[in-house]
Amino acid sequence: MAGGFRRGNRQRTPKLEGRGELQSMEREGPFKEWLGMPDLYRYHLEVDGESYSYQTEDPELPVQVGDRVVFRYKETKAGKWVDRNSLGKAIDPSEYQ
Repeated sequence: MAGGFRRGNRQRTPKLEGRGELQSMEREGPFKEWLGMPDLYRYHLEVDGESYSYQTEDPELPVQVGDRVVFRYKETKAGKWVDRNSLGKAIDPSEYQ
């Protein structure tokens, strides 16, 4: 099959990129999705006035309120969900000399 990246006839929606200042962060959990699965934590993040949800096995995030962050996300009916392992500090080249 030519291309190889299509599923059926649908093209995948491109990932959206978010970046900005992390203004607030709340953690819920841990949740057990099903037996034998590690605990999951759900974070509610606010970045530049926009709300995002992030679900991970990590009880602590690598970012803190006040950090400039960057991440990939997708929009769903339930809101904006940050992709697993895509959340990190944004590096500003002007801070390195």
